[in-house]
Amino acid sequence: MRSPQTIVTALLLSVSCVSAIWPIPVTISTGNSSLWLAQDVKFKYEGPKDSDVLTTSDICERAQAGSKFSTSIGAFVEKRINKAIERTKEDLFEYNFVPWKFHPRRTQYEPVDGGKEGSIKTVTLKLNKLDPSTKPKVGEVDESYELQIDENGAATISANSSIGILHGLESFKQLFYKHSTSKDVYTPYAPVKITDKPLIPHRGLNLDVARQWYPVEDVKRTINALAMNKMNRLHFHVTDSQSWPLEIPSMPDLATKGRYFAGATYSPADLQGILDYASDRGVQVIVEIDMPGHTTSIAEAYPELIIAKNRQPDWPLFAAQPPSGTLKLGDDPKVNEFNTNLLNDLLPRLKEHTSYYHSGGDEVNAHAYKDDPVIQSEDPQKIQPYISRFVNHIHDVVRENGMSPVVWEEMVLVWNITVKTDTLVQAWIDAESIKRITEKGYKVIAGSYKHWYLDCGKGQWLDFKMKDFDQFYPFNDYCAPVHNWRAMYSFDPLAGLTDEEKKLVIGGEAHMWSEQTDPASLDSTVWPRASAVGEVLWSGRLDAAGNNRTFEDASQRLGEFRERMLARGIQATAITQTWCHMHKGDCTFWQAGN
Repeated sequence: MRSPQTIVTALLLSVSCVSAIWPIPVTISTGNSSLWLAQDVKFKYEGPKDSDVLTTSDICERAQAGSKFSTSIGAFVEKRINKAIERTKEDLFEYNFVPWKFHPRRTQYEPVDGGKEGSIKTVTLKLNKLDPSTKPKVGEVDESYELQIDENGAATISANSSIGILHGLESFKQLFYKHSTSKDVYTPYAPVKITDKPLIPHRGLNLDVARQWYPVEDVKRTINALAMNKMNRLHFHVTDSQSWPLEIPSMPDLATKGRYFAGATYSPADLQGILDYASDRGVQVIVEIDMPGHTTSIAEAYPELIIAKNRQPDWPLFAAQPPSGTLKLGDDPKVNEFNTNLLNDLLPRLKEHTSYYHSGGDEVNAHAYKDDPVIQSEDPQKIQPYISRFVNHIHDVVRENGMSPVVWEEMVLVWNITVKTDTLVQAWIDAESIKRITEKGYKVIAGSYKHWYLDCGKGQWLDFKMKDFDQFYPFNDYCAPVHNWRAMYSFDPLAGLTDEEKKLVIGGEAHMWSEQTDPASLDSTVWPRASAVGEVLWSGRLDAAGNNRTFEDASQRLGEFRERMLARGIQATAITQTWCHMHKGDCTFWQAGN
């Protein structure tokens, strides 16, 4: 990681790159001619239709699951693209914005309405080949795209997958603005040429919906924002010690007794709606049921499966946060039966849309296993074989359902469990964890609570006795301070890795833990800070010349992108004052001698 001084003083990108797009493309060139977008613009799809089909195994799998998907990949792709076209028209003409904030006062920044500029009447979408699957694994789908607009209004987006077309449409939308005196939209950047592809294939957000419950519309709005940012994974942390909001039809007491209140659940229809909504937008939802720790809510329905439930007042001995409680590990057949029944209910409903299931595994508390009737010890060496068998049983069921598992880093770094090579290991502590996981040869989803945790810096949410006032003042939380967008943008998950280790970093995620965030503050807590993570994962922390990307460039583009999120109903917070947006470069910090 280079110093902040190096970042601030690094060479600025060319003016053409500053214009509009977030995340920044691999290459972009723009001009200064204006073009209107015709109100009746046509989007013309050209590409394979029904010539290729799913593999025989996929067809059989979907037939056995009673899938509603067509066996034709061509039909699936065309349906996805047609829906994206309708959203694109709506976003351009109904949810666009006037960019007055990014120009000095009293300047003419838009073409005269009704002027003689040309117009774009047709946008051609060229799909070169069909997607390999409706639920591609990491690295299986080509997300690249090319976008061209010439001065005469000919516009083309070409890609090698429907996902690439979706990304191209998102970039296309960012080139256009609403006119201040009419409903017309225009681009001031013609001609445009963009070639683009992501650096890292798994780009996600971890959303905790168990500590606080979020209505379905909040989850869907978050998916919209992910797609805008060309992020393609929603890590759905759907249960925890505090509550169990996920309805499991064969085990109804889990949600009925584990929810916060009647209605604070996700029904099978809700979950299906979230999966479909995300798939339409090129986002895979990876559901996590964290085990064996973080499972206290199971005890509301199955108390015999949980040990050390809500130990008070000494809960810190048994858990990272209240309420304490963890699943038994002592080869209890009831635990294995519980997990088998749970997964065989849930996974068939997930596997049409995603290839992954997250089995958790973080913050397993050894001390709690003194209460396990079989283990009766807090010795990690004695506990380890039981955890290994527990995890392997879950992963066997995951694979039987045609999916691959994801685990938190402790499973391989703390408990030394050997997982199979199809397993993704998720790092959350720091850059050293990423290094250690890749050294073991595992594929890693990068993260760091020191950089990419969105909940940090809100202060301590626990209460304290007054006798402990001086010890805990000023009551910071464990990961303070707030990680602002610049701090998130500065973290390079590939730093310090060898070339071979870098190949194993297949993803990264920002994390939204919900101790002090709920539906009222979700958008402003996540966005646009998570957008900074999104650009690092899509574009890389370094530019093509090996220089750190500059704040001067990023702040203007991110400020404009934030306005687009607001126009689409995502209540992203401001990143600077309006005057700084109006006067590009005039809010750069200066020190004598620089």
